[in-house]
Amino acid sequence: MPELPEVEVVKRSLENSVCNSPIAGIEINEENLRYKVINQEINQIIGLKILRVIRRSKYLLFFFTKKIVMLAHLGMTGKFFFITKKKEKKKTSFYYNLDETKNNKHDHIVFIFKDKSKLIYNDVRKFGFIKFDTFEKYKENFHLKTLGPEPLENVFNFKYFKKYIKGKNRFIKNLLMDQKFVSGLGNIYVNEILFHSQIKPTRKISKLKDTEISKVITNTKKILKKAIKLGGSSIKDFSSSSGKAGSFQQQFSVYNKKGNNCSNADCNKKITKIILCNRASFFCKKCQK
Repeated sequence: MPELPEVEVVKRSLENSVCNSPIAGIEINEENLRYKVINQEINQIIGLKILRVIRRSKYLLFFFTKKIVMLAHLGMTGKFFFITKKKEKKKTSFYYNLDETKNNKHDHIVFIFKDKSKLIYNDVRKFGFIKFDTFEKYKENFHLKTLGPEPLENVFNFKYFKKYIKGKNRFIKNLLMDQKFVSGLGNIYVNEILFHSQIKPTRKISKLKDTEISKVITNTKKILKKAIKLGGSSIKDFSSSSGKAGSFQQQFSVYNKKGNNCSNADCNKKITKIILCNRASFFCKKCQK
């Protein structure tokens, strides 16, 4: 599943591609996504312009004229393609081998713009979704209303962290994966954050020192910013609309590195893998305490 950096790259790609051109038509090739696409709801954006695209956690929000908001989630395999008016295909999301025949059958929704360009929502496993709301009510959508602060915002700080964990005794990894605590983090980046913070994923948050909390906050922001700059992590293959492939996976220290030597020069241990609450956790027994 794409995490915050990957969705942020998609958002930036779409911002440069789809804004300010009216939607002339919509083709629905498959309505049964994670939630059924309702014709009456989606057709209300015909004739409207996309004013802006933002990211909230792992969600994309498209703001239209007439105060209509479209909420999109990529699920496991969802992706957007942009077809220029010259019929050039631009990649903005995860994809496997770019086989036109295989990919086309998973083009579930096609937004056709007035200038003949197209935005295509493609999803092999159909775990993603597209929903609609009004500008006045979208923040109360149940997907969004319980989300914690964005990790790159100033509100995600030591004071917030310390107050949130008071009286709690969870594993640090589970806390960071909790979207109510902080939004947008997933398994890949949490593994990397904990390695660079020298904290074992099974540490109880009640045992964290203040200096360790500060490390987690600092490394969260640092690693996410670096991942966004590098275009995200291409577990399969990922490109922005400029064609630039995500390369942060080349920077992984522990994720999916079971049995590899620890990347710290003064460490002679190998990376260990455990299953913690049904998710793979990778860490170094020597460097992470």
